[in-house]
Amino acid sequence: MSRSDLHIVTGAFGYLGKHIAQLLLARGARVRTLTGHPERPSPVREQVRGGCGGTPQPLEVYPFHFEDPRALAASLRGAAVIYNTYWVRFERGPTTFERAIANSRTLVRAAAEAGVPRFVHISITHPSEDSPLPYFHGKTVVERAVFESGLSYAILRPTVLFGEGDVLINNIAWLLRRLPVFGVFGSGDYRIQPVYVGDVAGLAVELGASTEDVVADTAGPEVYTFEELVNLIRRRVRSRAAIAHLPAGLALAAGRLLGWLLRDVLVTRDEIAGLMANLLVSNQPPRCPTRFSEWLKGSGDELGRQYASELRRHFRSR
Repeated sequence: MSRSDLHIVTGAFGYLGKHIAQLLLARGARVRTLTGHPERPSPVREQVRGGCGGTPQPLEVYPFHFEDPRALAASLRGAAVIYNTYWVRFERGPTTFERAIANSRTLVRAAAEAGVPRFVHISITHPSEDSPLPYFHGKTVVERAVFESGLSYAILRPTVLFGEGDVLINNIAWLLRRLPVFGVFGSGDYRIQPVYVGDVAGLAVELGASTEDVVADTAGPEVYTFEELVNLIRRRVRSRAAIAHLPAGLALAAGRLLGWLLRDVLVTRDEIAGLMANLLVSNQPPRCPTRFSEWLKGSGDELGRQYASELRRHFRSR
């Protein structure tokens, strides 16, 4: 690894953060995570850095210190790169988009104060300061904070991630395995461009070693309509569920009912709106090679066997 041996990943117990941390450890980097759940068990805790020839060192775990910027900067000092995956999918209790923006700004300022040479930030396709959707609006605000920080940066804008352990694709398969009818929002002809989580992690690490300022969409090579995606998964998991087109409001109500039964948040109004507005497809050439259809051939037998709970992952202690 170049420059300092220390690489920091925010949220290494989350989905993309775990893949980035595992890749860095496998390449011999010293890796530290900042997390809101420092006691949470995770497979990445068991991995040690490889290829360094010395005493194996596991992942270092530090809590976020958003409330104490000096302590936060101290936890970043000496790092070569920060890979920032911190964000929130939806608001719940004190967890709000406004707070996520404020915390992200604090992290960027702390990185600049600590003298970290490189900041790799995970954003989203089609962020817009004028967006009525808080997720996409907030991502733009944080991008601007990175631009104005003076840090060398790479900003990756992924579409929707897939791979072992994801939430969206897995839970579509889970529902298709168990329900007699699967509801598609509206016409189902809006598009989605899935990207493999391992490809995004690899690109993040690659750009972490660069010094060039980069802003890039991060998408896979295949584009589907949402109905095509559902039917592809349906065939692979051998589901007999009928596909029903539902008005977005009715589909949201059904999703809320299922979420109540599962003690989870299955889908939000803003997520439906973003999907139907074609915000999860890129206008740029794809940067990531893994084809969803090929991955599905090798993973469909296990896909959706277990439900992936968003609340259990991010809001409940274990």
